[in-house]
Amino acid sequence: MTYRSIWSDLAQVEFSQGFLDAKGYRTRYLHSGNESLPPLLLLHGISGHAEAYVRNLASHGEHFDTWAIDFIGHGYSAKPTHPLEIKHYVDHVLRFLDTIGAEKAAISGESLGGWVTARLAIDHPDRVARIALNTMGGTMANPKVMERLYTLSMEAAENPTWERVRARLEWLMADPTMVNDDLIRTRQAIFQQPEWLIACQMNMALQNPEIRARNMLSDAELASIQAEALVIWTTKDPSGPVDEGKRIASLIPHSTLAVMENCGHWPQFEDAATFDRIHLGFLLGRVGKESS
Repeated sequence: MTYRSIWSDLAQVEFSQGFLDAKGYRTRYLHSGNESLPPLLLLHGISGHAEAYVRNLASHGEHFDTWAIDFIGHGYSAKPTHPLEIKHYVDHVLRFLDTIGAEKAAISGESLGGWVTARLAIDHPDRVARIALNTMGGTMANPKVMERLYTLSMEAAENPTWERVRARLEWLMADPTMVNDDLIRTRQAIFQQPEWLIACQMNMALQNPEIRARNMLSDAELASIQAEALVIWTTKDPSGPVDEGKRIASLIPHSTLAVMENCGHWPQFEDAATFDRIHLGFLLGRVGKESS
């Protein structure tokens, strides 16, 4: 069996890891590229962290000043003690962009990150360039999916054993063998932080039906997005079928749809080569409508 590790993914990557004060929010980041390149922000999903993009930093850093951050309430960033709704994440992103001096940036988000990216494009169109919506949240409220995600996340928060953290990560993957020991240990260390149980309760607020309802993206709002948009969906996404990705793409006026085969909720990790080709092709203006 081939040994896989986050550090194997980063071994030949010029990158930095650090913290900055995003106007009051301590924010952890992984960074590749340099300030001479156009800025790109990569946003992870619920209860996730910047390592969601370790396999994409090298390729994207060649073309963009690339930042993968830990959202507030996540990873090693600041952890507010109030329920986190989409407006709070949007505020965090805007503070981060201001802090790095980016008036406008390409923004790509997975799951929760896609939800936040779409809301940014709707409410702050002047701050976004091209956007990528990767198995995005915010358009569905499936009670079974919400309950499963809540249960797996809270069980791992309450008692972050190896098995519970593995189960939470395996939910993301079409191929559970992609969940390597290094990835489990990386997330387990995050979940073992003393403040994590409260933080997880706060970031799970969007699984509450009432809170989720007031944060949902309407069809009219999606149709109002003017940014060039890439919608990525997968054939084995646990949050919803490919038809939902097609529906989202049909609503956004300037959209590109890409369907990735045999991937789950983390296609940028499960099949980084295909994701990078599609994603960078779009961000660099090289791709039209396609399915891969």
